Amino acid sequence: MTESTGSGQADIRVVSPNATPEEVAAVTVVVTQALAELADELGAETGPGVSAWQRSQRQLRSPLHPGPGAWRSFSA
Repeated sequence: MTESTGSGQADIRVVSPNATPEEVAAVTVVVTQALAELADELGAETGPGVSAWQRSQRQLRSPLHPGPGAWRSFSA
């Protein structure tokens, strides 16, 4: 069973009375590596998205250019 200790490492407890020290070491390495890879994948996926401030600063439409023929009336 694994639990997070808050220090970035897993607290691994072996409950089998028949586990040899070599088996415990092997399981510890495999579980620690799997957790490290998972943490790397989750960290890589979450990037700094576009903030609401940045979205509000975008241009919503192209600028209007007044002049002859630029404005049309609704009556043809």
